[in-house]
Amino acid sequence: MTAEELNILLGMVGPLITKQHTQMRWAISPRERIAVTMRFLATGEMFSSLSFQYRVGVSTISEMVMETRAALYKVSLITNIYTPSTEAEWRAIAHEFQCKWQFPHCLGALDGKHIRIQPPAKSGSLYHNYKSSLSVIMMAAVDANYKFIYASVGTQGRVSDAGLFAQSDLHQAMDQGWLNFPPPEPLPSSDIMMPYMFVGDEAYPLRSDLMKPYPFRQMDHSQRVLNNRLSRARRVVENAFGILANRLRVFRSTICLEPDKVVKITMASLCIHNFLCERRSEAYTPPAFADWENNDHSIVEGNWRNQGTGSFQPVNHRRERNASVVAKMQRNLLCDYFVSPSGCVPWQEKHI
Repeated sequence: MTAEELNILLGMVGPLITKQHTQMRWAISPRERIAVTMRFLATGEMFSSLSFQYRVGVSTISEMVMETRAALYKVSLITNIYTPSTEAEWRAIAHEFQCKWQFPHCLGALDGKHIRIQPPAKSGSLYHNYKSSLSVIMMAAVDANYKFIYASVGTQGRVSDAGLFAQSDLHQAMDQGWLNFPPPEPLPSSDIMMPYMFVGDEAYPLRSDLMKPYPFRQMDHSQRVLNNRLSRARRVVENAFGILANRLRVFRSTICLEPDKVVKITMASLCIHNFLCERRSEAYTPPAFADWENNDHSIVEGNWRNQGTGSFQPVNHRRERNASVVAKMQRNLLCDYFVSPSGCVPWQEKHI
């Protein structure tokens, strides 16, 4: 980030991390506290290494990082990590997906990732995942501008992909209608009524409010078109994870902290990510760092992909499960819409 952006963050969290001087010693300044925290998040260095660099005790470094993390999360929760709760806010997100990625009625892109951690004491097999490593799982929803609008972190790595969504508070809120999604409306330039929905990959169940691609076997032309259009919308969450891992490089390798601290560090990192995306910081996401679209409407992979996603590992994908008849009909309607004159785009045939 730039010096200006760091000063803005300092102004937000400074009052929460300011300590009083005593007769025994001078308190560490808020600027140094946030500098140490940002250094840890940006590099992933051990606390012992930071201790030598800043000439501060290891235990003090640990306390500073966690306190500053809590302050960042507290002030950013109000302004940056925000799940929409009104129809107008959801429609604004859907409009951006339609304009930028040509997928209508999309409320966000969902994905889940494993975050590798060190073995917690006396945890048994709770955190072992299908890749024979230890992890906690994060499930997140991202808007069309790579901002996180929902995140749930802390599920043990042994939980399956089906259990990840089924056990989330997002799933419960969707079932109970607490999120105030807009009612079904006609698709653009059409009289086809369609609910508003999230998009996800094969790991998620097919629902009327959660769309996923057709299985990659024996697809016809229109199904390939739908998969391509859905992939364009779903790539934003892949990019959000990629940007996060390549800028806050604490996620580049196994995080050597207790699971509860990993959860807290991750949530604070999402706040910083959203803050910098909101400001459109070129220091954070320079041109061509995320996937971009050329004049031929082909998706060009962003530079972050050269470095991979570090400790973010994909959840296990399984075969298609039984979906409701309504959800299947909805996907088929979208399929027909995308090849109709109302819903097609002139360049889609080149990319399926």
